[in-house]
Amino acid sequence: MIVQIGEYVLREACRQMQWWHVTLPSDPPLFISVNLSVKQFSQPDLVEKIASILEETKLNPKTLKLEITESAVMENVEIATGLLNRLRSLGLQISMDDFGTGYSSLSHLRRFPIDTLKIDRSFVTQMAEDNDSAEIVRTIVGLAQNLGMDVVAEGIETPDQFLTLKSLGCEYGQGYFFSKPLDFQRAEAYICDTYSPLAIVLDELETSYSEAIT
Repeated sequence: MIVQIGEYVLREACRQMQWWHVTLPSDPPLFISVNLSVKQFSQPDLVEKIASILEETKLNPKTLKLEITESAVMENVEIATGLLNRLRSLGLQISMDDFGTGYSSLSHLRRFPIDTLKIDRSFVTQMAEDNDSAEIVRTIVGLAQNLGMDVVAEGIETPDQFLTLKSLGCEYGQGYFFSKPLDFQRAEAYICDTYSPLAIVLDELETSYSEAIT
C-alpha cells in the first residue's frame, strides 16, 4: 500500500502547507519537503498525480520539495533523468536524500536536475570520532556549492555537530538539535514563534564557539 499511502501523505502535506501560506504568510514563503519512496518513483503516472495534487490543493509548486534517495535514481539513470526533468517542469524542487550512501558518479550527478543534496546522518554523527566522515561531509558541502546546489545535513543532534557543520559552510540542517518530530498543531505553534528562541540559542552557541577558539 506504499503508493496509496505516499499519495495520501503528499496530498495532506500540500494541503497543510497551503493553509499555512494563507494563515502564516512569510517572506520568503515556507516550503515543505516530502519523501518519495522507490515504489512511488517507479509509477508511470507519478508526474500526472503530483500535478493533480498541486492543482487540487492550490499549492505554489516552488514551495514543494520532493526528496528522492540516491539509490532510487541510480536504478535506471536514463529513465530517472527524464522523470526528474518532468517533475522539475512542474515548478517544484528536487532533493537527493541520504547522499553519500549510494553509488552515483559525478558524471551522473551533473546530469540530474537536483536542487539540494542531503548529507546522510551517518556521516554527521561520526564527524567528531572519524576524520574520514568529517572529510566526506566537507567534500559533499564543497561539491554542492560548486554545482550550485543547496546542501542539508541530516541528523544534527548536538551543539558541536551544528558548529562543525557551520564552520564547514553547510547552509542548512535538520535533526533533534532543532526539534523533535511535531504534529501539525505543534509545528504551527513552532512557526508562529517565528524561530526567535532558536535564533537566540544559535547566536549564543556561535558566541561561545568564537570565545573558545580565541
